Order: sequence, then structure tokens, then C-alpha cells
Amino acid sequence: MDETAAFERERPRLLRIAGRILRDNAEAEDIVQRTWLRLHSTEAVIDNLPGWLTTVTTRLCLDRLRAPKPILVDDMAFPSLIEDPADALALADTVGIALQVVLDRLTPSERVAFVLHDSFSFDFSTIAAILSTTPAAARKLASRARSKVRPQGVQRRRADWEVVDAFLAAARQGDFEQLLALLAPGVVVAGDEAAISAGTPTRIEGRSAVATMFNGAAKAALPVFIDGRPGAAWFHRGSPRVAFDFRVVGGVVSRIDFRADPAVLEHLIRRDAGGQRG
Repeated sequence: MDETAAFERERPRLLRIAGRILRDNAEAEDIVQRTWLRLHSTEAVIDNLPGWLTTVTTRLCLDRLRAPKPILVDDMAFPSLIEDPADALALADTVGIALQVVLDRLTPSERVAFVLHDSFSFDFSTIAAILSTTPAAARKLASRARSKVRPQGVQRRRADWEVVDAFLAAARQGDFEQLLALLAPGVVVAGDEAAISAGTPTRIEGRSAVATMFNGAAKAALPVFIDGRPGAAWFHRGSPRVAFDFRVVGGVVSRIDFRADPAVLEHLIRRDAGGQRG
């Protein structure tokens, strides 16, 4: 395997992870470069290179967060994020669904668990391995971080794609409380004729019923655009079979339509999870 080429394929993803955890692009570049040096010097046999690189990058971020005087930061562990409105907007794009203003209040472990789970849809088993803890403890860290983030002041409304991706992550992880929080009280799930024929429900109404349906599900759903809207789709052997068409109103999901009409499926556009563009 060409080690350099393999690393370069992973570099953009590693930079996104480090950038969201550290909130500093220069710091993220430094961390990813350190990861490359670790890879270049290791003599261990690596069976899963993306997983190994993710673990090393995240642990280096943890070390940076825990350092008494972080490198390249002017005498402050976490610089103010509200001095310049332009900086605040740029930072909002960097941290995804995390509230940048209150990330300072999280412990390093809470911050890592929160960002990896809520922004990148990592499962708690993977997060636990990175943090050297148990999946239950990792889930508790993310939950505690979420509770610290949400009550604070005025928060930026999440983009529709962020709501969709957060919903799918909660569904995969069986996070029932998070599913409830992302659903409107009168949410409706419905299927078109082709989807119903394929086995999807005809109609389900209500937050609890919809959350129950999705709890632990959607593991094979991939992010797509449907008529320009962020959604998801179930693929079989590379071809879409059923699209999940989300309607987001006021930062919560108000409707999900299962669509299997070939005319709809042929115009789906794949997109990256954790981002708007495919």
C-alpha cells in the first residue's frame, strides 16, 4: 500500500475532525501533520488505517486541549469567539451543530464525545475506544455536553442538513431522547405507492411513534439531496431503493416521506455526511 497516498485520501476528513474539536485551522493542520509523523514512524501492523488515523488524530487533539498552555494560542486556553462577528460566522461553519460559544465550558472528553457523535455520527463504541472508556460512559459524556450546550443564550439555528444528519445519527445509535428532540410534535411519516409496495409504512403520526419507528434504524441510509433538499436514501448494490425525504421547519423534522418512485430515485444526488455539498 502506498502509505502517502492512503494518508492523503484521509487528510481532509482528519482536518475536519481536528478543526471542529480544536476550533483552529492552524492547530488542526499541526495535529494532522503530527498524525502523519506517527504513521511514518510506527512499526505496528495497521489493519484499519482510517480507524487508526482517526484515533491518533483525536487523541492528539485531546492532548492539545489538556495542555496547560495550548500552542499558538495567546495566553488563553480558548480565545473569545464573539470579538469579531465575521470570525463568529466562520467558526459556526467549522463546528457544525456544536454551539461554538459554549464549547469552552466542556471538558476535553465531553468535547470530543460531543463533536465526534453529533457532528460526525461516530458510534459510542468507537468513541469509547478513543477515550479509553466504556460505550455507556462515552454516551454519558456526549449527553452531558449536549445539556451544557443547549440551554445557553441565543444559539444559531441549525441548517436543514445538520438536522437531518443529527436525526440519522440518533436513529443509528438508538438515542431515543435525541430523536424526540429533533421531531416536531405533529410530525408525520408517509410513503408513496412504490415505497409502500416495498414495505414502508403507509402513515405514522406523532413524535413518540416516529421516534420509536426510527430508534436503532437507518443504519444503511446514506446522505443525499432530494430535489435540492438534504435527505437520505437506502441503497442496494449501489442503487437507491427508497429515499427519505425530510421536511425541516424551525430546526426540527416536521415530515418524512418515503419515496421509491423511479422518477425520484434517478435524480438523487449523493452528499457528504457532515456537510452540505456532495
